Amino acid sequence: MRIMAIDYGDARTGIAVSDAAGLLTGYTAVIHGRNPGRVAEEIAQIARERQVQELVMGFPRNMDGTEGPRAQLYRDFAAVVEEQTGMMVRLWDERRTTIEAHQILHTSGKKMKAHKKNVDAVAASLILEGYLTWRARNS
Repeated sequence: MRIMAIDYGDARTGIAVSDAAGLLTGYTAVIHGRNPGRVAEEIAQIARERQVQELVMGFPRNMDGTEGPRAQLYRDFAAVVEEQTGMMVRLWDERRTTIEAHQILHTSGKKMKAHKKNVDAVAASLILEGYLTWRARNS
């Protein structure tokens, strides 16, 4: 089962798609755009092309577990993605994924300027990794 993780952002949205077995990240991309409808259309297109069967999207939570200030924006975007793809979007706690993505890129020798190009895809991969681990433990 292919699963797509979405790291939604104002200007860039990271995408990570698992392999066919739903065990590892197999594909990543970054969608550039500020229009939620257009971004959702691109997500739907990738989902069709990659034969995705399940969607999980990072959801902003505060460190204490409460919903972050952008929670409603993410819920609204998830509804647009559901409409475009015909699939339910599972909202997934994304605390610290962007921070960890920057740390991974920094450790790999990428300069801070280059992080912008990849950080959203890496963050989506971390969301996917967390979700896949959870699924494996709970199946």
